[in-house]
Formats: sequence, C-alpha cells, structure tokens
Amino acid sequence: MLLIVQRLLELRVAKRNQMWMESRGGIEIGEEHYRWIVMLHIGFFLSMWIETSTRGYPVSDWWPLIACALLIVQFIRYWAITSLGPYWNTRIIFMPGAQVVKQGPYRFMRHPNYTVVILELALIPLLFEAYATLVLFSMLNAWMLFHRIRIEERGLSKYTDYASVMSKHSRFIPKNPEQK
Repeated sequence: MLLIVQRLLELRVAKRNQMWMESRGGIEIGEEHYRWIVMLHIGFFLSMWIETSTRGYPVSDWWPLIACALLIVQFIRYWAITSLGPYWNTRIIFMPGAQVVKQGPYRFMRHPNYTVVILELALIPLLFEAYATLVLFSMLNAWMLFHRIRIEERGLSKYTDYASVMSKHSRFIPKNPEQK
C-alpha cells in the first residue's frame, strides 16, 4: 500500500513538472506509449495482490535482506528524482537546448531511475514470494524499456547535449565514466 501511495504522489510531482516544462517550451515525445506504462504498473500491483492473496500473503524468509535492498533502491530513486529537479517526469519531455543533468546518480549511469524500476519489479515480488509476477512483469518491463529508452535517447540526442555528455556512461550499471 505504501508503494502505491508513493507512486500516486510521484504522479502529482510529475504533473507539476510537466506543466512547468511545457510553460517553458518543453516538448513531449512518445506519448502514445505512456498509457501502456501506466497499465503495466497498475497490472503489476494487481498481479501482486492476486498472487499473494490467493496464497495467504507469504513473506520471504529473506525479508530483512530484501527490505534493506528495497530501502537502498528507494534512496537511489529519490536521488535521481531530486538530481533532475523540475526536469524529472514519468513522461518523456525535453527542453530544447537544455544541458543533460550530470549530477547525482547521472554521474555514473544514463538511466538510474529505470535501474530502480527494474530492481523494484524483482525485489517486491521476491519479498512476497510472488514469482509469477516477478517473471511476467520483468519481461513486460524489459520490452517496455527497450521501446521507451530508444525514444528517450533519440529525443535527448536531438534536443540536448546528451550524445557528447553520456557516451561513456552505461545505461543501467553504475560505473565511473573516467574508467575505460
């Protein structure tokens, strides 16, 4: 329940940021797939509820370790969100001529927020032993991210200095961009 409330609050922040960016000339691309992302996340929580409720809400014996990992993942989520500031959004919106954010976790990887989502879609089902949800939604999310990241990176390259700034960064795995 806490994660659902968290997502709803994030959607409010995203809407506020969307209005701010659009009032300053922000351009949205890829909006046709946004509803599928929303449905994927709603489906994830519904699947979790169905799978766990039919089995009596089991909790993994590894729950302390998984809960700690989830807390770390949430820290990274909010580190990424605060690093992007008013540019963070659940939609793909660009400010033409803007410089790519190079602070926070963006110093180490191109898509820390997507890394967080990948980890959440694994850790949350592991916590409640919802293995069917883990497999199904990890696969659906991989398909969605494959599509979304192509659109996002194309837009970033077109509207910002992304290509020159992030070329040495890994998409999902943190690394020091100074290393070869």
